[in-house]
Amino acid sequence: MCGIIGYVGKKAASPILLEGLRRLEYRGYDSAGMAILREANLLVRKKQGKIDEGLARVLKAQPANGNLGIGHTRWATHGVPCDENSHPHLDAAGKIAVVHNGVIENYDGLKQRLAKAGHKFKSTTDTEVLAHLIGENYATRAEKNSDSLTLAVSDALREVIGTYGLAVICTDFPNLIVGARRGSPLIIGIGKDEHFVASDANAIVAHTKKVVYLNDYDVATITPDRFDVTNLGTETASVQISNLEFSQEDAARGKHAHFMLKEIYEQPQTVLNALRGRLDFEGATAKFGGLNMTAAELRGIDRIVIAASGTSWHAALVGEYLIEELAQLPVEVEFAHEFCYRNCPLEKNTVLLVLSQSGETADTLAALREAKRRGHRALAIVNVVGSTIAREADGGIYMHAGPEIGVASTKAFVSTITILTLLAVHLGRMRQLSAKRALEVLRGLEALPKQLEKILAQNDSLKKLAKKYAKAEDFFFLGRGYTFPIALEGALKLKEISYIHAEGYSAAEMKHGPIALIDAKTPTVFLVPQDAMYEKTLANLAMIRARKGPIIAMATEGDKGIKRVAEDVFYLPKTLELLNPILASVPLQLLAYHIAVARGCDVDKPRNLAKSVTVE
Repeated sequence: MCGIIGYVGKKAASPILLEGLRRLEYRGYDSAGMAILREANLLVRKKQGKIDEGLARVLKAQPANGNLGIGHTRWATHGVPCDENSHPHLDAAGKIAVVHNGVIENYDGLKQRLAKAGHKFKSTTDTEVLAHLIGENYATRAEKNSDSLTLAVSDALREVIGTYGLAVICTDFPNLIVGARRGSPLIIGIGKDEHFVASDANAIVAHTKKVVYLNDYDVATITPDRFDVTNLGTETASVQISNLEFSQEDAARGKHAHFMLKEIYEQPQTVLNALRGRLDFEGATAKFGGLNMTAAELRGIDRIVIAASGTSWHAALVGEYLIEELAQLPVEVEFAHEFCYRNCPLEKNTVLLVLSQSGETADTLAALREAKRRGHRALAIVNVVGSTIAREADGGIYMHAGPEIGVASTKAFVSTITILTLLAVHLGRMRQLSAKRALEVLRGLEALPKQLEKILAQNDSLKKLAKKYAKAEDFFFLGRGYTFPIALEGALKLKEISYIHAEGYSAAEMKHGPIALIDAKTPTVFLVPQDAMYEKTLANLAMIRARKGPIIAMATEGDKGIKRVAEDVFYLPKTLELLNPILASVPLQLLAYHIAVARGCDVDKPRNLAKSVTVE
């Protein structure tokens, strides 16, 4: 959730760290701070609040110069957001500084032990306890060399229970950073006579394209001219240098007011990227290079369990509809965090499919590991190349959507559904799906980018709708069949960034209770494309109208009758019923975006949320 960046080299560290922290602010923005080492002194600068309103002003008043430093953006877990709880944290002697992502679950017991030994704490965080523990281990070592700090970190980590991605510096070593990870991502950036450490490649893409993704229990010793990696469990480590697939410009906001808006507008291209090289019209199928399963193994699948969280869980629900219809395979969708803790029966030929934009979602990663522990194959759909889930899955499919910075996922959601459609075709063609039907779906997918551009061209009409309904305090989103999960997603988007209470339901469920909440002040967004459920959805719509509920209809082009029963109508291009989720998602994203802007909300940094949930 939080962000880490570190630098060691010949350049001034502070500007590099500040730039990197700005690029990481979407991961955590309760507070930010850095520690710079200069002439055996730690210069610590930190402040509650967003970077430009806090840390940047502190640095302007109190510059911190040096060639070694670590920085952090915080999303609070232990301890309220405040200056004292901001990172970095120091050990008892003030010689060691630590920045940390994750949760130390046994911090309270460690804190009591250290307090009895005379340690005094200035914050209420688990991270300060870790800093003191590292400092205590370091102080007991007779020799003070670079290995001493690494060993002190390693010894401390053997005592802690929980997750961590961390960077550590010490006043005794002006050219050394120690980094480590378990359950929270950390990478090393490789430069010429300089190295970087970061929780996210976005922080360092302006400086290097070569990175090393650390594995769980890896401990790295990093200097300007080299890095060494060991593993707490094996004492040896597997190190592979990778090239980043995106550029500094890809991770910039460009001409758009917010990253979320930029990413909404990127969706025609991201759908194209998801389709590129995967449409096989000659064979009437989709093709993938990374599933790592033979045709016989794919035919042998009897059941698929999809595990995901948040927006990805909504995409999984669409995937359930797609795979069951096209491939005639039973699919069960699980919250990743529930899959890990309940005894979900998995038959012999069951495959787990996990969905994660970041590839680092803690619950989803745990679900993948649980399935593998039980001897089942685990596949993944992820966006971030080199992420932990991508590395640990038995096979998978990359979205190739580019970096997604906005906290509220947009393009990754649509890319995931696009890939799930391709996967359903791929599995279906190995079973009963006819070539004619498969080609129909493939041609529908091929037409999507231009249809998405057509929707985006109507942005102004959605902006007007947003201004009309921006003062509402409650919203309903309703759909049926393939659009039911999109109703859930539309409600989530509105909640995430505008703070309006919103609920998503199957339209048929309204009469079973929720309709009691309908009144003239509660708008309902109705997904009512001309599909197999059209007439039934209209009947559900009539129940809302009869109770004077304002209706915003998302309908199919050419549906003139819908204007008689809805106050406002937005038209979607005609497509196959099973592709409606992709087209319907975009106007709901824009509606949520413009309502949030109209209400003065910080769209890219919604309160209490962080982009990647790497703690339970």
